[in-house]
Amino acid sequence: MARRLVAIHQPNFLPWLGYFDKIARSDVFVLLDDVQFSKGSYTNRTKILINGEPRWLTVPVDRSGGSTQLISDVRIGDGDRWREKAPETVRHAYSRADHFDECFAVVEPLLRGPEDRLAEYNERAIRELASRLAPGAEFVRASTLDVGGKGTDLLVEIVRAVSGDAYLAGSGAGGYQEDEKFERAGVELMRQEFTHPDYPQAADEPVHGLSAIDALMSCGFERTAALVAGGDD
Repeated sequence: MARRLVAIHQPNFLPWLGYFDKIARSDVFVLLDDVQFSKGSYTNRTKILINGEPRWLTVPVDRSGGSTQLISDVRIGDGDRWREKAPETVRHAYSRADHFDECFAVVEPLLRGPEDRLAEYNERAIRELASRLAPGAEFVRASTLDVGGKGTDLLVEIVRAVSGDAYLAGSGAGGYQEDEKFERAGVELMRQEFTHPDYPQAADEPVHGLSAIDALMSCGFERTAALVAGGDD
């Protein structure tokens, strides 16, 4: 019987290459949208290169809902100004990149997306880019699953809820994850072990961890998909 591998992650804003590597490796990718929103996290910000330096590109959020909002409840703030400014910021940063025209035609509509809620806005972009960089995984919102618990217990319950028998842990999970709980639940634990590739960038030294759109602008969709898959051909 084939293994059904599940990966779980918050719906981040225009994520880095490692996020799409996680999608590419999984059979089911669960968008963890029903946990508390963390201010200053990658859920509403990402890094791009501006004049050769990494800079934050941040989606403004409406904080009137309080500091304990779930990601699924967070609304985008700043009216329509964000959707007007963000594409121009990206245009300024990458207009001279080799694949700007090809990639901006895809990225600009995502930045201008009409979604009011941050999770839905991010999900649309994740799905669109994944369809080109890491196709094949089934996407599920955690908020649609009848699960409970916290920490590792929640992860185990999510894997079970989507009929998974293996869990793909990110490289940063060691500090908080209780590995033995997966074994007790009969869930195989696998490690992502993503190695960030180097690629041509408008910077003096390689800069890792930027939004995947940085690679897209420099390399185009085909080569960036190869980078996600672990190659460069």
